[in-house]
Amino acid sequence: MQRNRVGSRRIGREGAVQIHGAEEMGKRKRDCAGSTTVAATFSIFLAVFTIITVYLFIAKPWWFPPSITEVGDLIDSQFHRTLIITGIVFVAAQLGLAWVIFRFRDQNKPATYSEGNNTMEVVWTLATIVLFVGLGLYAESAWAIVHFAPAQPGDLQIEVVGQQFQWNFRYAGPDGKFGRYKTVEQALAQRKRGDQSATPWQLDTTDPDAKDDIITPIMAVPVNREVELLIRSMDVTHSFFVRELRLKQDAVPGMTIHMHFTATKTGDYELACAELCGLGHYRMKSTFRVLNEADFAQWMKDQAASQ
Repeated sequence: MQRNRVGSRRIGREGAVQIHGAEEMGKRKRDCAGSTTVAATFSIFLAVFTIITVYLFIAKPWWFPPSITEVGDLIDSQFHRTLIITGIVFVAAQLGLAWVIFRFRDQNKPATYSEGNNTMEVVWTLATIVLFVGLGLYAESAWAIVHFAPAQPGDLQIEVVGQQFQWNFRYAGPDGKFGRYKTVEQALAQRKRGDQSATPWQLDTTDPDAKDDIITPIMAVPVNREVELLIRSMDVTHSFFVRELRLKQDAVPGMTIHMHFTATKTGDYELACAELCGLGHYRMKSTFRVLNEADFAQWMKDQAASQ
């Protein structure tokens, strides 16, 4: 067998030419080329998948429950704005991918090479930054109202305490003041005297302001009145979450976190812990109840009588 100078072909004893490598790929028979069916099928799948996805977001068979606060309406508007913008990008990207798959399928032709387009890369990178920053600026007002703007004078304060695996809610009594908890020293002294249930999370009964405090496992608020939450944790990190309020806030041990809202619709809603807090996390939930003024006043009386 003999090799020529370029080494691309080998000549056998009988003079037959044996072709190798790239030349062999270029001389394949037509029936060995890539199948158009595969490219077309995948392109059609991407197009159908995109259409179904868009339909589900428009038809909304599974969607959020209605908001019951003005801030919740702002958050919903921001979500829809973000969804529309990213949805346009999603549809364009998926349909573009489907077209590229079919347009550049294997057609038994030499492959071409591209180093990309620096201008286009700069354009879409800047566009992404503008969209991201712009959406963040639009959402700033809703975030600031909940987390930075103080509650108005005369609001209803409720202390929210999370513990494994339940919620407790404390209301000030007729005096409008929260009583203090026991100190660590008081709790330790009681334990030394045999009361092993004593903890610093129990009210100090020697404090006059604590005598009329109301502690309940259910949270109730009056409709159309601002409520300020003082969120705390007794043990591990929990998360206060009511879907209809569009509020989710972690309860962190050692911290008191303030949030406020005004509920505009009466009803009963689920209050859940949205942070994995242990084996019993699944059952850490309560009821969030929005009542009219008269019903709320009666509810407070009933709770005070049961203390």
